[in-house]
Amino acid sequence: MRALQASTSYGGVGVSSVVTTPRLRPPRRRVILAQVEPSEKSVEMMRKFSEQYARKSGTFFCVDKGVTSVVIKGLADHKDTLGAPLCPCRHYDDKPAEVGQGFWNCPCVPMRER
Repeated sequence: MRALQASTSYGGVGVSSVVTTPRLRPPRRRVILAQVEPSEKSVEMMRKFSEQYARKSGTFFCVDKGVTSVVIKGLADHKDTLGAPLCPCRHYDDKPAEVGQGFWNCPCVPMRER
């Protein structure tokens, strides 16, 4: 709020008044991002694949079940949206181009070194 002050005099007597006006702000833009969960079918498929891969490769899941869940859901989401389970731990400049190469490199080296 801003205060506007005005003063005047009537017959030598000063009169003062203060008026507050609301501060006008431009309307805010609100961005709402919808979060779409991967399909249950894809999550289950990626869970089974991950378990089988861990058995065959001698690797194991992270002790923190939340990390494992996020990785499996990320794989399933990429499977649903891109058609291939790209590693969710990596940054891709062009995900569709990576899918086109047909190379999937998960679990990544840093996860195997833990």
